[in-house]
Amino acid sequence: MSAVIPGIATRAPETITMASALNAAIRDAMVDDPTIVLFGEDVGPLGGVFRVTDGLYAEFGETRVSDSPLAESGIVGTAIGMAMYGLRPVVEMQFDAFSYPAFQQIVSHLAKMRNRTRGKITLPIVIRIPYAGDIGGVEHHSDSSEAYWTSTPGLTVVSPSNPADAYSMLREAISSDDPVIFMEPKSRYWSKAELSLPVQTAPMTSAVVVREGTDVTLLGYGPTVKTALAAAELGAAEDLSIEVIDLRSLSPFDDATVSASLRKTGRVAVIHEAAQFGGYGAEVAARLTERNFFYLAAPILRITGFDIPYPSPKLEEYFLPTPDRILTAISRWEWN
Repeated sequence: MSAVIPGIATRAPETITMASALNAAIRDAMVDDPTIVLFGEDVGPLGGVFRVTDGLYAEFGETRVSDSPLAESGIVGTAIGMAMYGLRPVVEMQFDAFSYPAFQQIVSHLAKMRNRTRGKITLPIVIRIPYAGDIGGVEHHSDSSEAYWTSTPGLTVVSPSNPADAYSMLREAISSDDPVIFMEPKSRYWSKAELSLPVQTAPMTSAVVVREGTDVTLLGYGPTVKTALAAAELGAAEDLSIEVIDLRSLSPFDDATVSASLRKTGRVAVIHEAAQFGGYGAEVAARLTERNFFYLAAPILRITGFDIPYPSPKLEEYFLPTPDRILTAISRWEWN
């Protein structure tokens, strides 16, 4: 569900991609707030590797949109300093695995500054991370690094799955006074929807039921929501009623929405592209089991990537979760 933002003039409906929605969100936020600055590798005149920042350099100039050196630690460290002095940086990591050089800055400083200063210093920084696979990229361009960030207290970690959420959630992330890791599924950049911008969807930290069902709950986020919906369609042909939830917010976790679905269906599977061992799905399964054990009719399943480094482009179709893999896993439950 989405709605126009009250009090703000809307544009005519048009079919836009997720990349275009993200671009519009950044632009509209920069128009509204002169303290917002944008920088990262090739985000300036080039418009970013995926053209998410296309045209922003020409509109706002080099004082607000600038290219950075190829040094992710420096990008985040600079953003932290800028935020401490009143700016609201939006930075891009370009690719998922490129964010690792910035790990120490994010974990040791970005996530801890409010706590370290007893609330005297907040860091309104958005770190945009294009992530996940299914684009024919090599290993350093297809990682799913969400578990690193969700295991770090002090960070909000979110991931949209469609253009409307991409716009609304990024606007909300930019307006947050605390750091947000904004994970953008690369394979969904070219997904399309007809929208009248600006648009406001559910709150950024809320999960959303995107398909009602009674037999099974599938939990997805980012790139796997589309996969879960496809599995639900296949399941319907076999008289299996599957409910699909788009988690949207990985941290904090929307216990209320997900637990309500679990208590209705009694069976849950969580889907992600990252490896299974130690992955985000393990925390979800443990959390839900602790809170809803007596409502479960079967163990919570994880349908994930394999416990290997991301494979070459020719093999990623075998690595990624698919609707068939989901239904095969579900069929292994004992059904009364």
